[in-house]
Amino acid sequence: MTLPWSCDSFAVRPTSASSGITILGKNSDRPARECQPLRRFPARNGGGELRLAYLGIDDVPETIPHVGSSPYWCWGHEMGVNAAGVAIGNEALFTRELAATAGRARRGEEVEPGILGMELVRIGLERADSSTAAVEVMSDLLERHGQWGAGTASADRAGAAYDNSYLVADPDRVWVLETVGRRWAAREIREPSWSTSNEPTIRREWDRCAPDLEPHLRAQGWAPSSGEIDFAEAVADPMVPLQVSHIRLQRSRQLLAELLESRGGVDFRGARTVLSDHYEGTFLEGPAFNAARPDFHTLCMHRHPAGFTWGNTAASMVAVLPRGGTPYLWWAATTPCTSVYVPVSVAGDRLPDILGRAGHAHGTGPHPETAVDDRFADGSYWWAFQSLLETVCGDELGSRYGERRPVARACFDDLQDRWVAEVDRLLAAGARPEEWDGLTESCVSEALLAARELERDLAAS
Repeated sequence: MTLPWSCDSFAVRPTSASSGITILGKNSDRPARECQPLRRFPARNGGGELRLAYLGIDDVPETIPHVGSSPYWCWGHEMGVNAAGVAIGNEALFTRELAATAGRARRGEEVEPGILGMELVRIGLERADSSTAAVEVMSDLLERHGQWGAGTASADRAGAAYDNSYLVADPDRVWVLETVGRRWAAREIREPSWSTSNEPTIRREWDRCAPDLEPHLRAQGWAPSSGEIDFAEAVADPMVPLQVSHIRLQRSRQLLAELLESRGGVDFRGARTVLSDHYEGTFLEGPAFNAARPDFHTLCMHRHPAGFTWGNTAASMVAVLPRGGTPYLWWAATTPCTSVYVPVSVAGDRLPDILGRAGHAHGTGPHPETAVDDRFADGSYWWAFQSLLETVCGDELGSRYGERRPVARACFDDLQDRWVAEVDRLLAAGARPEEWDGLTESCVSEALLAARELERDLAAS
């Protein structure tokens, strides 16, 4: 199995965002053609046992309503926003601890399974009314239960497992939480922005950590026996090359720095340019470069037919977290370069059913080792945009992408500009939740109609 190299996230603090808000953006990169619906979850009266993929844990009496974007088989989320204004996204990390655990499993030793990183994302959203509280909830469960399990639909647990990092944001604060087995370190972000990819980013300064983190790292020989510890250097698996994550991490940082310098902040439009990037305008954009057949990993991810790049961006989110206002998000199905972001208010009480439907495997899960492959079905918004992506590419080699993508973009950019104006109008008017829900329904209908007409016209060209 090829390691899940991908996913990129960033957060921009409210002192830097152009409208004085916190922004959290994430591309969820998953195996090609793995459906990722968007669903709304009302408050749940819990208690008793909460059954996850590999184990059961104690539930809480009541949960916080939230919206989450999830692989079709998974109870947990890749990313989401709750009604308290907390947004969370995760990244796969490849650590020395993970390598040691996978080695034991492959030798036939019994390894106790734990909570999946995506499940911790959802639990944080369900239980925390601030980013600080989410870090506390997630780290406590991690210490107690660990995180060993397949993060993709695969029977190869050792090959599909990964540790996790998280960006956790609310209207006032942003945290980065990075984990290694049952241990963790967390840092409150004081810089204008922060980016994460598939490598640790906390170095010698953190604000909180597992009680036994430092003695454990020293005992394993991963950190010096005394003195300061570089967390990233100590925990990263030296046998996993960082070139595929580090280039993306640096590109995200570069684009955010340019936006902060040139515009004084990052709004939805700026965040969208970061999430849609394929190194346009850089020395990497050679005359033979084809983003749909990439020779290196990009922020907007596409699967290379030779398998060099692991998968596609399955969904993209920009969470907007205003102080004293209603949190909302922009969500796009599949690769953002061939899709369009629809606005969703977390304060609403309904989403179009088509957003939350997978294909023929609808309702599968939550165990990744028994999940069946999903495939296209009418009535799934995600599969409509996956079908459009494949039509834009033309074939597995992406032979028509260069000529067809601008046609799709011209159509979707017009829609996007109009929807941004509508959101601005709703915000200025202090719109009620039902007005937000109505806008979401209207945008979803427009997007589906545009996608189907585009696919028909492009296929005929």
